[in-house]
Amino acid sequence: MTERDEMRERARYGASRRWVIKLGSSLLTDDGSGLDDERIGTWVNQIAGLRGQGRDVVLVSSGAVAAGMVTLGWKQRPRSLQEQQAAAAVGQMRLVQTWESRFEQHGMHTAQVLLTYADLTDRRRYLNARSTLRALLHLGVIPVVNENDTVSNEELRFGDNDTLASLVANLVEAELMVILTDQQGLYDRDPRRHPGAVLVPYGRADDPQLQELAAPAAGTWGRGGMLSKVTAAARASRSGAATVIAAGREAEVLLRIAAGEGLGTLLVPGQQPLAARKQWINSHLQVHGRLQLDDGAVHVLRESGRSLLAVGVTGVQGRFERGDVVSCCDAAGREVARGLVNYGGDECRRIKGQPSSRIEELLGYVDEPELIHRDNLVIRQGR
Repeated sequence: MTERDEMRERARYGASRRWVIKLGSSLLTDDGSGLDDERIGTWVNQIAGLRGQGRDVVLVSSGAVAAGMVTLGWKQRPRSLQEQQAAAAVGQMRLVQTWESRFEQHGMHTAQVLLTYADLTDRRRYLNARSTLRALLHLGVIPVVNENDTVSNEELRFGDNDTLASLVANLVEAELMVILTDQQGLYDRDPRRHPGAVLVPYGRADDPQLQELAAPAAGTWGRGGMLSKVTAAARASRSGAATVIAAGREAEVLLRIAAGEGLGTLLVPGQQPLAARKQWINSHLQVHGRLQLDDGAVHVLRESGRSLLAVGVTGVQGRFERGDVVSCCDAAGREVARGLVNYGGDECRRIKGQPSSRIEELLGYVDEPELIHRDNLVIRQGR
């Protein structure tokens, strides 16, 4: 790719509307000397600038365990899970208070969102988390996301917040993930060991050679190294998000990325957004139930690529829960589509054939106006 092509891609992704921004512990705690309130303020100023430009921002913030360690006077990261959880519980209070107070200076609201591995692997909980984050963004609130370290166990955890950020990028359908770190980006060799190392300015997120370039060692205050960031970029790319890995201490780094400036390493996806997720829905998930559609709904799905609404459903078969995969069939029983359903089988039976405006009246609540959102719906070609 030429330099001109790279500049075009940077401008394109810099102009993206929805960002996930991840900040590591070494940045937030000033390499372990406590939360760096002044520097946190500079990032908040930039995020406020991004919001002023019309961008949605989800912030994935590390630092709870590190902040708790400083409060408790610990010099080394504890090895036992119980002590890590205790440090997280202490530090999370300070971390959230710091973010909230800084955003309040700009008249902006924040929300704490603590996730566990199970929240993003269980289909129902995944959809619940997705709905909550989408609602917060719609309200103009900045979600501050972290792993719920106080309840996560060693076997079921993200491992680092780079991984969490990539999953959140998929969850909110972000176009750009920005990982701010204490390095300028990805180098061809570890710059801490090789002074002549050269920055890699651009690459494909799914390029296996990138993992060979990534430094294997993590820092003292965080769990992830450059390898985890490259791996996270590959994971985020599966839902169409590009990743910028850049130096968090660089002046106005976020606003300069938004302006398309060539900072850090840009890793672009190798396929169109949603292609991988729809392939996953199409090929690898067991169908738990069936929705029979009227002719109008069949036409809308096939010709317009829109979401499936309850008003177009004439029959419901099978026992399924929110987040399960269901098959959508025409009047003759031919499969038209399949997707992740937003309501369970019993609820679908109560709202089938009804307009979305009556969902709350019939169920007593409303999660989503669609039975299946178009981003979670795959048209079955040739069926």
